[in-house]
Amino acid sequence: MNPFDSETIRLIIIFFVPGFISLKVYDLVIPSERRDFSKSLLEAISFSCFNFAFLFWVIVYIHSSNFQNNYPFWYYTCSLFILFVAPILWPIVYLKVLSLPFIRSKTIHPIAKPWDYIFSQGETHWVILHLKDGRRIGGKYGTQSFASSYPAEEQIYIEELWRLDENGKFQHKIEGSKGLIISHKDFEAIEFF
Repeated sequence: MNPFDSETIRLIIIFFVPGFISLKVYDLVIPSERRDFSKSLLEAISFSCFNFAFLFWVIVYIHSSNFQNNYPFWYYTCSLFILFVAPILWPIVYLKVLSLPFIRSKTIHPIAKPWDYIFSQGETHWVILHLKDGRRIGGKYGTQSFASSYPAEEQIYIEELWRLDENGKFQHKIEGSKGLIISHKDFEAIEFF
C-alpha cells in the first residue's frame, strides 16, 4: 500500500486530524504536562471517532443524494466544519459541561490546580500578596497581568501596584510602577477582591 495514495491520505485526514486538533486545543485550554504526541496516536484516533460519531448525521446528509454536486459551497463548508471547526469546539464544550454545578459535584475537574483555575477565568481582581517575611503587596490583576500555568512554576505578574494602609485597604496606585513579577516561593497566600 502506497502511503501517499489518496485513500490513505483521506483516512489520515478523517481519523487523525480532528483528534489531533482536539488534543492540541485541550492542552491549550486545560493546563497539563507537555504531551508526547508520539504516544497519543490512539487518543487522537479516539477523539476523531467521537467527532465522526457525533456528526455522523451531517456526514450522511452531505454525502447523500448528490449534495456535493448540487451545493458545492455548503458541502465544503460542512466538511471544513466537521474536520477542523468541530474538533476545536469539543474540548471547550467538554470543559463547560464539566463546570455545570450538577456535573461538577460528581466528577473530578480536569484542571489540576486552583492556581490555574482562578487565573484561567480571565477576570480582573484586586489582590493582596502575603509575603513570607510578613509584608503585604496590593495590586490589580487585570487584562495586562499574567500568571504562569502548570507545569511551569507558579509566577504572577501584577500590572498595577497599590499602597495598602495598615488594615489592608487599597489607598492609591503607586505612580511610575510598571507592575511586579513575583514567584510563588516568595509569598504564602493571595487574597482576591
